Amino acid sequence: MRNRQRGISFLVIFLIGVVLALVAVGAMKIAPAYADYMTAKKAIMEVAASDGTGSPSDIRRAFARQADIDNITDVAPGDLDISQDGGNAVISFAYTKKIPLFANVSLLIDFAASTSPGGGADSQ
Repeated sequence: MRNRQRGISFLVIFLIGVVLALVAVGAMKIAPAYADYMTAKKAIMEVAASDGTGSPSDIRRAFARQADIDNITDVAPGDLDISQDGGNAVISFAYTKKIPLFANVSLLIDFAASTSPGGGADSQ
């Protein structure tokens, strides 16, 4: 009677390695987009905390200064939507980021953030 060999084959190990490599490459390409989004979100929160009662042009100038410091390129001061809610400014932005993955395959991510307490900061 022959013993039946157990375990996983080299082909299965190779396929698992390929899948893990693809996931790692995807994560390395997507992570900078999320880091840029979080930096822009932090900047509007800081501007709202410091210049939240100023005029829209003052808020845009404050955001431009913060964007220069933090090297924010995805959101321009003109992209900010500024409204008033009970005397405080509500600053929000939304943009779409296209991330090329490989060949002709890309990932499209919609980012949106707001300083309003009810709106929160969402990314979709």
